[in-house]
Order: sequence, then structure tokens, then C-alpha cells
Amino acid sequence: MVTASLVAATVTDPELPMLTLADLGVLRSVSEEDGRVVVAITPTYTGCPAMDTMRDDLEHALVGAGYADVEIRTQLSPSWSSDWITSEGRRKLAEAGIAPPGAAPRRSGPIPLTLSAPVSAVPCPLCGSADTEEQSRFGATACKALRRCRSCQEPFEHVKEI
Repeated sequence: MVTASLVAATVTDPELPMLTLADLGVLRSVSEEDGRVVVAITPTYTGCPAMDTMRDDLEHALVGAGYADVEIRTQLSPSWSSDWITSEGRRKLAEAGIAPPGAAPRRSGPIPLTLSAPVSAVPCPLCGSADTEEQSRFGATACKALRRCRSCQEPFEHVKEI
């Protein structure tokens, strides 16, 4: 039987199917004890609508691999950061035409409230130009923004830094 860790590491994200949950950094831990598998996952943000599907997909994959007793837990602390996306995950995003996030902002203490969207330089994943603009703060999902490259004129999504 394949280990539960290996099975869980193959499950893909429902919103970014080119990435596994491990690539995305959402898969936190997998443990096996006395025939029971416990998996911990962390949502990319509070209220992420993909969490139910992630749980179902993990359970389906593990039960399909022969693990009858599976528990999927949500781990909220520490909270997920886009820095947890692996280098392989970042490569897969770019190959799919989605700009991977830059480094997440580092803060300690209270987070200041800003009413305007952060300004960031996001290179085009299609042509590499840094001359891009944000079209919409939210793309197909809340964790992505819609951008357009001024050089090649192509629209693309960008996974936001969190």
C-alpha cells in the first residue's frame, strides 16, 4: 500500500488544478497510527469556498488507496501565507499563465488598515514584461487578481501575496 502521505500529496487544488495541495502549501501534515489517517490542511484565507472540496478530494483519494479511517482537520494557526507555495508550485503557475505571488509582506504587531489596493510590480507570465496593470482586484477566485500586460496585451491572473 502506498503511504498516506504520498497519496495526499497527489491531490490537486480544485481552483488551481495544476497545483497539488502540497505545492500550494495547504497540506500541513499527514499522520498514520493504528490504521487511522489524520490530515491537517490550512485554508488560504478565511471562508475559502474550496475547503469542502479539498476535504472531500483528500478523503476520496485516501479511501480509494485503502485507508478506511480518515480524518481531515482544519489547522488555522499559523495562518497560510503565499510564501508557502513551493518553487515547483510557482513554476507550475507560471507555465499555466498565472503569475505566482511575490514575497508576502512581513509585519509584526497590528496590521495597519489601508483602503487602497497594494501596488505591486507583477511580471507577465506569458512574455516576461514588467509593464503590467491590475484590471480587477479579484479574478476567478478571491485569492487571485486579474491583470493585463501592456506589452503583449494579454490578460492574466496573479495569485495575490498574503
